[in-house]
Amino acid sequence: MRKIIVLEFITLDGVMQAPGGPKEDLSGGFEFGGWSAPYPDEVSGKLMKKQMEPADLLLGRKTFEIFANFWPEHEEIWPGIIDVKKYVLSNTIKESDPVVKRWKNSNVLTSLADIHKLKNSKGSDIKVWGSSKLAQLLLANDLVDELLLKIYPVILGKGKKLFDDSAIPAAFTLTESVVTSTGVIFANYKRAGEVKTGTMGS
Repeated sequence: MRKIIVLEFITLDGVMQAPGGPKEDLSGGFEFGGWSAPYPDEVSGKLMKKQMEPADLLLGRKTFEIFANFWPEHEEIWPGIIDVKKYVLSNTIKESDPVVKRWKNSNVLTSLADIHKLKNSKGSDIKVWGSSKLAQLLLANDLVDELLLKIYPVILGKGKKLFDDSAIPAAFTLTESVVTSTGVIFANYKRAGEVKTGTMGS
């Protein structure tokens, strides 16, 4: 069984929309695109390089379209991004659509059952970048094996978020954490069974 790893840039209040640039995702009237741009340093660069090591990608429709319109011309930034298999979960995108054909090794999934089948197939780990609705669907169905979060010291209030009320209760173990010179927390979590409760001080 393959692991599904969700990698996200998020703010302190959980917003994950458009970290990369002002025009990345304007939906909902979002005004703060590019909020992660002021925070890179040498440490974050090395950590990002590790997280961007080649693996199959599973993306939601919006993120797939953003990626497909950018990465084919910028492979020097993300080596291997062209050759890995890409999967997009969508009921509107078709295999015959130009956006699918222009990005090598792209495949369309249409259901949760397709994701289960993919997870149970042979191959590399499967990485999910962005894709807020897809990430929420995976969290609601206990399909997330690891969370690799980059938490930025900013609050935006509004925007697409990683967590909503649909996520099932689940415990995670912190496997690695690094704080950069600009205050970004790289925190890696691994799924760790059920939520345990108790009484403080007892």
